[in-house]
Amino acid sequence: MIAHSQRAAENPALLSRVRCFLLDMDGTFYLGDRLIDGALDFIDTVQRQGKRYVFLTNNSSRSRTQYVEKLTRLGLTVDEQKVFTSGEATALYLQKQKPGARLFLAGTPGLEDEFRRHGFELVQENPDLIVLGFDTTLTYNKLWKFCDFVRAGLPYFATHPDLTCPTLNGSMPDTGSMIALIEAATGRKPDLIIGKPNRMIVDALAEKLGLPLDTLAMIGDRLHTDIALGETSGILTVLVLTGETKAADISGSPHQPDYVFNHIGEVAVWLCEHPVG
Repeated sequence: MIAHSQRAAENPALLSRVRCFLLDMDGTFYLGDRLIDGALDFIDTVQRQGKRYVFLTNNSSRSRTQYVEKLTRLGLTVDEQKVFTSGEATALYLQKQKPGARLFLAGTPGLEDEFRRHGFELVQENPDLIVLGFDTTLTYNKLWKFCDFVRAGLPYFATHPDLTCPTLNGSMPDTGSMIALIEAATGRKPDLIIGKPNRMIVDALAEKLGLPLDTLAMIGDRLHTDIALGETSGILTVLVLTGETKAADISGSPHQPDYVFNHIGEVAVWLCEHPVG
């Protein structure tokens, strides 16, 4: 472990005092259909120490139910309250701003279910607003219609800004790449992006958990989303080197983690060796 930031170097025990860990999924807890080394040890350690955890993922291509099913297949049984996606965060935000709105969504069936759960009417014509998610079912006609709505000036939201999503065989285009494509076609960016690194996603989760921000820590593999979230929200950040980021990438990044570990299993070992006194 490296205590990377000044506040961590001056007080390494800050990590021991965390009450709830926010866990990225792709590249942090699992990669494809394989758990990262020590992932289940981390869960066991957190529970044994009376702490909490929630999976916080920018990936909006799956619903909470689908993530629970995947985690169960991989060996961890959790309920839906342990999973918080950028899709749910976007739905919660828009539910406060415009409840029951007519919405045109570029998203998977899982994301469609999430918005319906929150009372939105999904429509093909005359929407009140438009939302772009990680749409692995994207068709040319859906993209064309979305661009028409963007050019028409409708309120435009995106679930998260990730350019790529890690897989066992490399990476696949993610919502940020679709944002860039739509901007090239329309000259317009989203009015608001909800997911990491934007503070709205962690504020929504902190409210749902009933915990103050200074009791939370984000564990993730991406400097520009997971670690940058610490800068926008003030929470502690832990970088693991099992996904997108390699050790050589850290020094040149504007987004600096508080702690760096090779993998999530090392976090569990550190917590065991540094219990709160």
